[in-house]
Amino acid sequence: MQDKLRSLPLPETPALRLRRRCDRLVHGDSTGGLLLLSAVTLALVAGNSMFSEGYSEFWQTPIGLSLGSWTIRHSLVHWINDGLMTLFFFHVGLHIKREMVFGEFRQGRAMILPMMAAIGGMVVPALIFFTIVRDPSARSAWGIPMATDIALVVGVLALLGDRVPNGLKVFILSLAIVDDVGAILVIAIFYSSHISLVALAVAGMLLGVIVALNRLGVRQVPAYLVVGVGVWFACLHSGIHPTIAGVALGLLTPASAWIGSRSLWDALTALIPASSKQADSSQSPDITGHDARLLIHVARESVSPLERLETALHPWVMFFILPLFALANSAVALDLGLLASDVSIGVAMGLAIGKPVGIMAFSLLAVWCFKATLLNQLSWKGILGTSCLAGIGFTMSIFITDLSLAGPLSDAAKGGTLIGSVISCVVGLTVLYHVLPAAVGTAAISDIVAAMPAPAADPQEFGPLPNDPHDPGIDCEERPRHAA
Repeated sequence: MQDKLRSLPLPETPALRLRRRCDRLVHGDSTGGLLLLSAVTLALVAGNSMFSEGYSEFWQTPIGLSLGSWTIRHSLVHWINDGLMTLFFFHVGLHIKREMVFGEFRQGRAMILPMMAAIGGMVVPALIFFTIVRDPSARSAWGIPMATDIALVVGVLALLGDRVPNGLKVFILSLAIVDDVGAILVIAIFYSSHISLVALAVAGMLLGVIVALNRLGVRQVPAYLVVGVGVWFACLHSGIHPTIAGVALGLLTPASAWIGSRSLWDALTALIPASSKQADSSQSPDITGHDARLLIHVARESVSPLERLETALHPWVMFFILPLFALANSAVALDLGLLASDVSIGVAMGLAIGKPVGIMAFSLLAVWCFKATLLNQLSWKGILGTSCLAGIGFTMSIFITDLSLAGPLSDAAKGGTLIGSVISCVVGLTVLYHVLPAAVGTAAISDIVAAMPAPAADPQEFGPLPNDPHDPGIDCEERPRHAA
């Protein structure tokens, strides 16, 4: 089908060719990770230069909105961490939802190994940090070395090219998803304070409104956007970090299309009888504007909201939100005294040592005690190298740092994050370079998603899915077609 669509005589313009090149660049696996790494480097240089004070003051610039007597005012870095990062967590929620519905998460036994590995990769680093750090006020930051930055890990894996087998890609992706779920739960449970039950109840009711809108067949995005902003404001005043609203909204996003593939095919073929006679003659088929608008509507609704949103948000998250977050939060003064503190050492050792030890130990436990099996093309040597790369923690680690620490302790933890991530990157690349064969086939790292069942390959290919009463975010019942 894709080959036939590519062969259609569509107009070819320089702008279209440029857009295709940009799309390949935007959706490349290594591009986002390399841009994030560049942003971290730039922030570090700025934070250790003569412009460090002005750079720090810039991110503290107050930005607010006033409507009559109502005013909301926060610093620029606060808007980034609590506002833009909500979109990042919404994207994470979409990704988790997709894997729950279509990916490895729906195959319970296949998930035993990466799930146990992820748990080990969270528990052991936290224990190492808690053991090393003696300051009681800093021990609450034990969640910092738990997280893996999948964007940077994928960017590093891309450096190995065809050496990386698909089984290893699926393993690290599945592990990172469980890791993200764990980090989100830690933020929601341990780094939220002064809980307001009223605001929390409002957030819950608004989430119920979103479920009701979906059940009623409301397809207008602005309606969900207005309610979603209300959920964010409610979480902002509830004591729970507002980014959790993004995760909840992502999990409630419908994962199946409103119009099945059969209906799309019927809509396409409905115009053929009316225009076939004209198509056989020298005249062009007579397709009215109403017909074209109907086809646009049917084609749009034949793609699930989850897939549309995930695809649309990907470039914004990878090329704007995460680099901006890095620029605003990575300007750490590399003071040797801070880097030698127990907080910095605890974070660095948690990432560089705790991650591989925890992942390997719990992976062995999963195989021996729970009869988990290794995926195709996945070896213990490959798991060892991957477990070292999992120590690259940045986005979630620095995010938790800003929630749990302040002042010099925060700088020490961020410095430890950078040190531990660099060590993990070097060791992981070295191990994988030596244990993986020079070539494993023609599969490229862009298959990291294609190696797992994707939304495009869902049962909608054969018609609409049945409703799942356990998933309020899925409404698979096919409704009558109508014009937008």
